[in-house]
Amino acid sequence: MPVVELAGVTKAYENKVAVSNLSFSIDAGQMFGLLGPNGAGKTSSIRMMLGITMPDSGRVSLFGKPFERGSLERVGYLPEERGLYKKMKVLEQLVFFGELHGLAAEVARSRATVWAKRMEIDEVLAKKTEELSKGMQQKIQFISSVLHDPGLIIMDEPFSGLDPVNAVLLERTLLELKDEGKAIVFSTHRMDQVEKLCDSICLIDKGRAVLAGKVRDIKASYERNRVIIEYQGSSEFLSSTEVAEAKNFSGHAEIRLKEHGNAQKLLQEAAAVATIYRFELVEPSLEEIFIKTVGGKANA
Repeated sequence: MPVVELAGVTKAYENKVAVSNLSFSIDAGQMFGLLGPNGAGKTSSIRMMLGITMPDSGRVSLFGKPFERGSLERVGYLPEERGLYKKMKVLEQLVFFGELHGLAAEVARSRATVWAKRMEIDEVLAKKTEELSKGMQQKIQFISSVLHDPGLIIMDEPFSGLDPVNAVLLERTLLELKDEGKAIVFSTHRMDQVEKLCDSICLIDKGRAVLAGKVRDIKASYERNRVIIEYQGSSEFLSSTEVAEAKNFSGHAEIRLKEHGNAQKLLQEAAAVATIYRFELVEPSLEEIFIKTVGGKANA
């Protein structure tokens, strides 16, 4: 039974169709990436999952039932824009958010303290939000979205404002929540995180799903046309007729082969002029697939 399902969902605002006949489902214990360039319909889709707006046609189901407000008690939401109260102290604020989700004050206080330690911000519980960095505030916002132990967690740009150390902390936490059986859906422009974390994705462009499925299957469907070479010696092999594009970083080359390019021929040409320490034929990254699919609008 899917935790969340969109079936043929369409939503229009005045004369603009934001989402068109969109369908996907997310199961318990699954990490799902909702992707697309700006204006593609991601936020509109999230809003319909949360009942902020209702679809013009199609169906949204939560926890195996047609959408109803009561199901939102089992949903956690991390918005892209922070919704914190600047003058409130962190612990007071987390307790308040917990109470809004139906927790008793003491239960919320206890859980907030445990989560603050888990997210390595327990030392700021007595501080006001306005005294904290953007990264700290993002972690507070995250805690507020999971404090009530939701079965479905929806996040819009969850890594925004986090430095690399705290991004790794959040990645680890999300994987732990997934192992606990939570269904997690997030929208982000960070393809590296999607590639590491997500089991499945849905790529939306102009309101329509243009690529969907398991990340492993999607990547396997593309030709392995990228080569990584670490070498010492001449780089003249980068001018090979097998090479469509090459980036050379002083002994480390990243190459895109021409369509149906011969990797073995390239290896022979490289070995003839340089000492090869590494020669690896790799599948395209999810970022490359994203750019190819939406026509170069990844940073639109």
